[in-house]
Amino acid sequence: MNLILLGAPGSGKGTEAKFLAEYYKIKKIVLGDILREEVKNNTSLGKIVSEYMKKGILVPDDIIMKVVREKLDSAGFVLDGFPRNLAQAEMLEEILKEKALSLDGVIYLKVNEEKAVERLSGRRVCKNCGAIYHIVNMPPQKEGICDKCGGKLIIRDDDREETVRKRWQVFRRETFPLISYYLKDSKLLEVDANKSKEEVFLEIKKALDSYGKDKDFSGN
Repeated sequence: MNLILLGAPGSGKGTEAKFLAEYYKIKKIVLGDILREEVKNNTSLGKIVSEYMKKGILVPDDIIMKVVREKLDSAGFVLDGFPRNLAQAEMLEEILKEKALSLDGVIYLKVNEEKAVERLSGRRVCKNCGAIYHIVNMPPQKEGICDKCGGKLIIRDDDREETVRKRWQVFRRETFPLISYYLKDSKLLEVDANKSKEEVFLEIKKALDSYGKDKDFSGN
C-alpha cells in the first residue's frame, strides 16, 4: 500500500504515519525527520535546511526531490510531509511512473489552527536522544529533563508559536490546493484530526477499509 498524509502543521501527521507504518507493515517516510537528521549531523544539506527551518520557510523543491527519489520503492510506503505544493505533486507522479508505482490513497488530516498551535507549542524534544514529550499530554517525570537519558528538553525552532503560525500561512498558500488536486482523482480521504491520536487512527482505518474494498488493506 502506498499512501500520502496531508495536513497542516500540528495535524498529527508524524504520529499517524508511525501508526500506519506499523499496522500495515509499510515504510514510513517522514520528510521532516529526514531533514532534521541532516541538520543534527551538520551535513552540507543539513546546514542549508537549518536556515529554512529557523525562518519557517519551506525547503526548495530540488532538495526535497533528491531525498524522496532515494526513499521510494515497491515495499509500500506512507509519505508524511511530501508533497507540499502542486509542483511537488506533479514531480511525485513522475517519480512514481519511473518506478512503476501508484498511489492507493491520500489521507487529509483536517485540524483547526488553535488546536495545532496548542499541540506544537507544548512539544518538547530531548537534545540528546530525540525523545518527544508534551507539557500537557505527555510531560516528563521531571520538568525539562528526559526520562530516558536525562538530557535537556528543548523547544524546536519550528515548534515555537510564532513559527507555527508562519508555517500555517505557508500551508494555506502552498499545500491546501493539493486537497482539490487529489480530490479530482477520487483518492482523497478526509479525517477529523482534532480528536485524540487513537481516535484519528481508527477513523483512518475506517476510511481506508471503505475506500479499498477491492484491495487488501487488512494489515495482515
